[in-house]
Amino acid sequence: PATVAAPPPAAPPAPAAPVAAPAATPTPVAAAPASVPATRGATKAAPAVRRHAREADVDIHDVPGTGPGGRITHDDIKAFSAGTPEPKLMPAMPQITPSGAEQRVKIVGLRRKIAEQMSRSKATAAHFTYVEEIDAERIWDVRKRLKGKAADRGVKLTFMAFWMKACSISFRTFPNINALMDEERFELVVKGDHNIGFACDTPQGLYVPVVKNVEQKSILQIAAEIDDLSTRTQAGKARMEDLTGSTFTITGVGNMGVLATPVINVPEVAILAVNAIREQAVVVNGKIEVRRRFFASPSFDHRVIDGAVAARWVDHWRSLVEDPESLLLELS
Repeated sequence: PATVAAPPPAAPPAPAAPVAAPAATPTPVAAAPASVPATRGATKAAPAVRRHAREADVDIHDVPGTGPGGRITHDDIKAFSAGTPEPKLMPAMPQITPSGAEQRVKIVGLRRKIAEQMSRSKATAAHFTYVEEIDAERIWDVRKRLKGKAADRGVKLTFMAFWMKACSISFRTFPNINALMDEERFELVVKGDHNIGFACDTPQGLYVPVVKNVEQKSILQIAAEIDDLSTRTQAGKARMEDLTGSTFTITGVGNMGVLATPVINVPEVAILAVNAIREQAVVVNGKIEVRRRFFASPSFDHRVIDGAVAARWVDHWRSLVEDPESLLLELS
């Protein structure tokens, strides 16, 4: 029995040796930072380390060695290179700390409706845009002559009234442009009423008030309705019936841009963008003249309107705009 009890006392000393070994290990590690400074002509470093120093543009004689006996290691080169600013480098740019501020704006109400409408339009209608440059000299002069007389009648005469009337007249020849797409039945619904909406930018967002039955009205009557609808829409007083029922839409870019590619106001199948009127140097009858011109850039649903039809419609609309007196003869 005494010999059986003897092994347990001998067991504890065995783990004591490994415990003592780790305690001794930190001693050389702690001493490592107290490196042996290198001296000229007595630098200890392997050839690869010396090459590393040359590539890092470091004088190896200035590098303290932390290896055995003061030998310089790759880590010593890296540490010295990182800690020693090079005078030939550009001074570091001041670091700008981002503020981290951000703002989240909930997409709700009208803005959400617009987003949903635009997404639906791009997802369903096969958009293409046709661009035509149009001379505006005559229509500019006609409006300039008549806007005073219109003002005497309490009407603000804008170019939009001319654009609308020209569209309405052109729909007689190209009725399929004034149409709606029935997605459920996949049918083109050609409309006899010319209910033309116009984009109106307001503090509350984008609205499209609608001038109903343009085909039955003169330019002066159209202008009066545009003025009334625009004023009430800007003031937030437009009624629901003022903003619904359009069969075609015009967006006037005004002086903000040269060329827009508008998104169709579905279920309509076309939309007209009228861009800024600008003075340009153009060739007229072999001579260079400065004339007012603008780009018309309508978009069409290619599922139901072919490119050739779109081009002919735009050309017809252009001919009416460039002959504004003919629009004035249309009393209804």
